[in-house]
Amino acid sequence: MKSKKVLVIDDEKDLLELLTTRLQGEGFEVTCAFNGKEGLDKAAEWKPDLILLDIMMPEMDGIQTLKVLKETSETRTIPVIMLTCKGETESIFKTEKLGSTDYIIKPFDSTELLSLVKRYI
Repeated sequence: MKSKKVLVIDDEKDLLELLTTRLQGEGFEVTCAFNGKEGLDKAAEWKPDLILLDIMMPEMDGIQTLKVLKETSETRTIPVIMLTCKGETESIFKTEKLGSTDYIIKPFDSTELLSLVKRYI
């Protein structure tokens, strides 16, 4: 069976490394982007099965990135799980209206995240 592909878009290098290690350990193929613009490019060229997207990032935040992903025909149907900090309820509401699939609040347990990822791909 072909490995499922997960794109992680987050500006926190330590979190990217942790998620990459954990997801690869579960058999997923993983690629990362450090900001929304890079994430959009990688989503278009790599065609992931799921995207993990941080809300708070420099240059282009997760809300703007999600909006473009959902407006683009090649990426519109890809499930997107938002990574958010506690207290960002307004941002969560915005992402749900834009078409995010689900969200998880940082700091999160990697087992909880894996369960969420497996639910949607």
